[in-house]
Amino acid sequence: MKQSKYKGWLYLLPAILFLGIFMVYPLIDVVVYSFEEGYNFVSQTSNGTGLYNYRYVLRDPYFVQALKNTFVLVIITVPVSTGLALLISLALSSVKPLRNLFQTVYFLPYVTNTLAVGLVFMVLFKKTEYTDGMVNLLIRFFGGSSVDFIDGPHWAKMLVMCIYTVWIVLPFKILILTSALASVKEDYYRAARVDGTRPSRIFYRITLPMISPMIFYLIITGFIGAFKAYSDEVALFGTDLNSAGMNTMVGYIYDMLYGNSGGYPSFASAAALILFAVVFTITCINLMVSRNNVHY
Repeated sequence: MKQSKYKGWLYLLPAILFLGIFMVYPLIDVVVYSFEEGYNFVSQTSNGTGLYNYRYVLRDPYFVQALKNTFVLVIITVPVSTGLALLISLALSSVKPLRNLFQTVYFLPYVTNTLAVGLVFMVLFKKTEYTDGMVNLLIRFFGGSSVDFIDGPHWAKMLVMCIYTVWIVLPFKILILTSALASVKEDYYRAARVDGTRPSRIFYRITLPMISPMIFYLIITGFIGAFKAYSDEVALFGTDLNSAGMNTMVGYIYDMLYGNSGGYPSFASAAALILFAVVFTITCINLMVSRNNVHY
């Protein structure tokens, strides 16, 4: 019995070492860096320990702007993308002969490089000396005035960012929800139709409860993914996101390490732990809410 016990730990040893070296140790290192004041990356020395790094980050206007941008992105894109994915998945499920074709078409943006999609969005929205962009042409066609969506007002840039993010994450959610809808037993629907149940009631009483675990999974991963957004903003607005006013929390952490204001691992570590605390708190809230709304 003891020999089999040791054999099991031996099998787990490579995974434990891998997680320890590449996850646990860096996490401990980040926590230590976040409390070291005036840390010098070259000499590996600091002026002491304390909460100065957290106070600096929370008062930094660039971080405050990044925090606002991230929360706006999360609040808008997660429910919108999940709702749209559910509607499209329901439509695909009702068109069975062409379901595989439409699934492939909707999934194409997910396998396309985000920078390439960003370039397409720039062509659609960016004003140049030669053209105002296709979107502005449509706006003027319907009697509106053109807007500089890439270099113009903040609300216009956030609108483009939200549309872009929804477009990027939508295919994966459609694929998951389409598979979830296909797994619902047809017997439930037949029994409801025999009883003369309205389609809307069938949706709320049968479909939603049966696919609620997948919806909850997409909401959780959507929140986490939106809080980690960075490459999407770079694809649209370039690497100097602070000047564009479109930085995110992950972008702020990257800038503190490698950007124009880089070389401050202590500030970056403090910002990273603040991001972790925000994501962890929201995830816990979602888990508590899901207890009464998710049916396994």
